[in-house]
Amino acid sequence: MSTFFLRLVFLFVVAFIGCVSSTFAQTPLWSRYEHSFTSSKDYENPIYNVRNFSIRFTSPSGRTKNIHGFWDGARNWKVRMAPDETGTWTWETLCSDTTNTGLHRQRGTFQVSANSSKHDIYRHGSIVRPKGSYHLTHADGTPFFWAACTAWNGTLKSTEQEWDTYLANRSQNGYSVIQFVTTQWRGGDKNSRGEVAIEGSGKISINPSFFQHLDGKVDKINEYGLVAAPVLLWALPAVQGRELSPGYYLPEEEAILLARYMVARYGGHQVVWILGGDGKYTDNLEQRWKNIGRGVFGDEHGNARPPGVVAQHPQGGSWIGEVYANEPWLDIVGYQSGHNSGAGAVNFITKGHVATKWDKLPARPLINMEPVYEEIGPKITAKDVRSASYWSILAAPTSGITYGANGIWPWLRTGEHILNHGSKGEGSSRWNESIKLPGGTQVGYLAQFMRQLDWWNLKPAPNLLVVQPGDKQYNHFVSVSRTDDGNTLVAYLPTSTPIQLYNLANTTYTAQWFNPVSNQTTSGKVQTSKGVLSATPPAGGDDWVLVLRRGK
Repeated sequence: MSTFFLRLVFLFVVAFIGCVSSTFAQTPLWSRYEHSFTSSKDYENPIYNVRNFSIRFTSPSGRTKNIHGFWDGARNWKVRMAPDETGTWTWETLCSDTTNTGLHRQRGTFQVSANSSKHDIYRHGSIVRPKGSYHLTHADGTPFFWAACTAWNGTLKSTEQEWDTYLANRSQNGYSVIQFVTTQWRGGDKNSRGEVAIEGSGKISINPSFFQHLDGKVDKINEYGLVAAPVLLWALPAVQGRELSPGYYLPEEEAILLARYMVARYGGHQVVWILGGDGKYTDNLEQRWKNIGRGVFGDEHGNARPPGVVAQHPQGGSWIGEVYANEPWLDIVGYQSGHNSGAGAVNFITKGHVATKWDKLPARPLINMEPVYEEIGPKITAKDVRSASYWSILAAPTSGITYGANGIWPWLRTGEHILNHGSKGEGSSRWNESIKLPGGTQVGYLAQFMRQLDWWNLKPAPNLLVVQPGDKQYNHFVSVSRTDDGNTLVAYLPTSTPIQLYNLANTTYTAQWFNPVSNQTTSGKVQTSKGVLSATPPAGGDDWVLVLRRGK
């Protein structure tokens, strides 16, 4: 047999194996599909030189999705998306540089199979906000309770083993979301390899190596069944003359370019986007942030809105509800109640804009994305964390809560201090100790407990309370919520004292008391007299959650 013939046979076999592999390699439903492209050209600064590189996906049922691709260094480009139908998908690329044969008019197909994962993000699909809803759901309509932890620096500093340890703990403890930073910022000026995400403060350049390092961290979040919530543009002002937060110092065009790059890069993951972090988004900065939000997530100029739910994370004690009420790109009204347990922070949650204006705004989830951090001050206790969390989820229609620890967010290790935060890290546990703090564990209990209820139907019902103890003592505030059908009522009592509620429908209820410290539930008794329900917590507890269910 000639050498030439043998070579032909070898090439045929290789081609056949490649074809079979391509035919039978399938992407599970809701998992990340990724395809790589090789540009036929080099570009000096790709994010400026290639203004549009998009891929038009067509689903098995004929629906189309336009997804942006992204530059990944040298001549490498990629696209990522999470398919939402099983079967054969097709795609075609479009590039603003129509002479680039590697990026323009490329075509392909891929197969999507059923997903056998045990995790809800793959069993029930991506996170969405149904129109007219105060809560989030999965794509198939299954309610999604937001229970987040702020690991701002975790993606920048952690080792692979540390990140696994942290994510395993949060997943096992009932958390569902991880909030993190995606660039250098005030609290972290580089990643563990000494890299920064971007260079420049006017015209910018992207560092793909930084984001390749970040890719693995985001992959792991989803691997543990958790939703990734990246802050795209941290927005705190300069510190000691150093401009460290891209959301603050970048011009609008560059802020939009940077955010769009990250949305393209992580749009195939299970994510919820947080556009800005810790910024001021009203007054003289209102139009800037509206322009950025519309530029990244709007559907103007014929561009399809990128996939994913969008939130804002404002600075402490600020409120953006009315100002952004008519911005269609904003799905979650995030707020930050502040890092203390004083009257100002507590009243902001229980008696402020959230509690008094939620029903006067278009329906959206309202989530406290940064309440008081455990160990942020010597007087902050697990009780402060618990109270802030329960007050927050009952101050508006229930949708979720975020937890933070002062040793986790900066990813503190032995001998380290928090960057650009003075002495605020003194006395804080290290990250690996902080994941075991009681407040963090109890917020996990909260999430697990709420998921046993029809929490998505709970709305504030302060009018049912006969006497509000919080009118005399701010931190004794009792929160009350009730489902739309009146079948379930939930009340948080920060002190172990009896509660009286108006029985407006003259209904019989059964009672359960949940101990938010021990994670134990016990039955209780309800007394009825002259249209008033009375219940007394069991002995021995500090704060309690009362659940009343309509009797048969």
